[in-house]
Amino acid sequence: MSLAAPGRASGPLVVLDADSTLIREEAIELLAEAAGSLAHVAEVTERAMRGELDFAESLRERVATLSGLAFDEVVSARSRLTPTPGVEELIDGVHAAGGVVGVVSGGFHELLDPLAERLGLDFCRANRLEVDGGRLTGRVLGDVVDAEAKRRALEEWAAASGVPLERTVAVGDGANDLRMLDRAALGVAFCAKPVVRARADVAIDRVDLSGVLALLGLRG
Repeated sequence: MSLAAPGRASGPLVVLDADSTLIREEAIELLAEAAGSLAHVAEVTERAMRGELDFAESLRERVATLSGLAFDEVVSARSRLTPTPGVEELIDGVHAAGGVVGVVSGGFHELLDPLAERLGLDFCRANRLEVDGGRLTGRVLGDVVDAEAKRRALEEWAAASGVPLERTVAVGDGANDLRMLDRAALGVAFCAKPVVRARADVAIDRVDLSGVLALLGLRG
């Protein structure tokens, strides 16, 4: 999904993970809280982010606990998403330099799309929840956005924007982000799990995404 059809960019491409990167929350946990499955979902999420579980399988397990949840709860959860400090400054700075910014998430379009549009992101890719009769079925539509899908998103968005891979940056916190961090010219571990810190090119430990601008040479 392209939000702004950015065309060819003269600056860098920055690709952000969503949960605990673009936003402070793990969005599925907001839904699990409403469904009464928060404890289980939070445990599975933590293990998946540490790289202990297959992400696609773990996501399907977590989404299954949401079966029967009214879609109104998804709408309510949107209002509880908190953009990470510095994200607006990062997006504005990259755009001012002629670049583009995307978010690729193991979360859900139904939650992310309004926020991505409000923040002015150029690309957004996530999973889709199956809904029937105004309630979640507990299933995900189509293929799960896993680590490989995140890597492909970075490559596809770079090609679509005319940005060489040598001018790409990926930012994430969990094991599901490792392939896109490895593929980007610069992989940034953001307040990340140990497995991600160990493989990333650089780590940011302060909860402030504007720090990525310094890595790009766009801020002193």
